[in-house]
Amino acid sequence: MTDGNDDYVYDEASGEWRPASEVVAAADAAIVVVDSAGTPLADGDQVVLIKDLKVKGAGQTIKQGTVIKSIRLTDNPEEIDCRHDAIKGLVLRTEFVRKR
Repeated sequence: MTDGNDDYVYDEASGEWRPASEVVAAADAAIVVVDSAGTPLADGDQVVLIKDLKVKGAGQTIKQGTVIKSIRLTDNPEEIDCRHDAIKGLVLRTEFVRKR
């Protein structure tokens, strides 16, 4: 029995009303960010570029082999937020990096 204080959310995948706590826990567990080799990434990891990348708006190219320190994950599992010495607020696609 439920105590009546549960919030319910409609799950479009199953077509059922489920407790919100289940849906939030399932959504958090489902998001896994991986690099180009399939290795899971986490906040604070170091990555290496596997390809030369032209940076839009900066007029620069970041060379293959460049180490990017202290990444941050975003809401999009295909993108990471990071910093480079010359470029602040850099967002990279995970398909172009490999975990160090």
